[in-house]
Amino acid sequence: MWEKIKGSWTQTKGAVKEQWGKLTDDDLMEIQGRRDQLVGKIQTRYGISHEQAEAQVSGWEHKYKSM
Repeated sequence: MWEKIKGSWTQTKGAVKEQWGKLTDDDLMEIQGRRDQLVGKIQTRYGISHEQAEAQVSGWEHKYKSM
């Protein structure tokens, strides 16, 4: 799944930005489709635990996969 996301990051980052509006364009450039980076940035920007960020990304993955 993440290989597909990473490969189409230019298109995918719009969906990521829609889900997590606090992420900046610089954050998205730094993430470059890497899941661990996305979780870390969400954790930092939203001031939540790693587990909470992980759960949000997992939920988003499920939703994104069914699109």
